[in-house]
Amino acid sequence: MTPAHGSFPITIFSFGYKYDPPQDVNLLFDVRFLANPYHVETLRSFTGLEPSIADYVLSNESGKECLQHLLRVIGFFAEQHQRTGKKELRIGIGCTGGHHRSVAITEALAPLLREKFDTVDHFHRDISKESH
Repeated sequence: MTPAHGSFPITIFSFGYKYDPPQDVNLLFDVRFLANPYHVETLRSFTGLEPSIADYVLSNESGKECLQHLLRVIGFFAEQHQRTGKKELRIGIGCTGGHHRSVAITEALAPLLREKFDTVDHFHRDISKESH
């Protein structure tokens, strides 16, 4: 990936499929295949903002590979969109409820993307919806 020239905003956000996938995205990724902290009683009440959840999701081989593949794919699409005159790139990262896996991935991806692109914003659409 080469550094972006000029301002090209990238927005990456987590969401829960149970609240419907977003319609206003360029790229949509489903991370429901990753290890799910929801099924671990002691982790269920936390979110992907917590280090223990991020570690659970990202420290295994699938989590590490997923993050690296997403970084490469998103970098490629961002550069292509920018090169062809698009004004922004919006990326949705989804898991079942939008509390654990998608949040952890989004939190890990945002700073990595900021190393290559000037303007990267991130948020968590469904993190505060219903208790875990």
